[in-house]
Amino acid sequence: QVQLVESGGGLVQTGGSLRLSCAASGRTFSSYGVGWFRQAPGKEREFVAGIRTYTGSLNYADSVKGRFTISRDYAKSTVYLQMNSLKPEDTAVYYCAAGTGLPQVHSYEYWGQGTQVTVSS
Repeated sequence: QVQLVESGGGLVQTGGSLRLSCAASGRTFSSYGVGWFRQAPGKEREFVAGIRTYTGSLNYADSVKGRFTISRDYAKSTVYLQMNSLKPEDTAVYYCAAGTGLPQVHSYEYWGQGTQVTVSS
C-alpha cells in the first residue's frame, strides 16, 4: 500500500513559479514510477509529467515542456514538480500518482488527494 500527500499549491500570478511536493509512504513506493496529473473544472484529468519505472526516463505533456520539471528524491520518498512561467491555463487541481510513469491515467494504482493551483492573469 502506498499513500501520497501533495502540498505546495496556491495562488500565483502569470509568469510566477510554484513547486509542488508529493510525500509518499509505503515500503514499495521506490519500485513505482510516478506521475503528476491535473484536472481543471469540467475537464478530464490530464497527464502533466512522469518518471518511468525502471528506466527513470522523464515524460512531459507538450503544454508544459520547457516550463515544468519533475524530479524524485528517493531518500525522502518525495516527488516534486517545479512549475515556472505559469499561465492561467495551468489552473487546476494537481495530483501525484504512483504507477508506471506513463501518460495513461489507468496505468496508476495510487493517487493523492490533490492540491489546487490557481494562476491569475
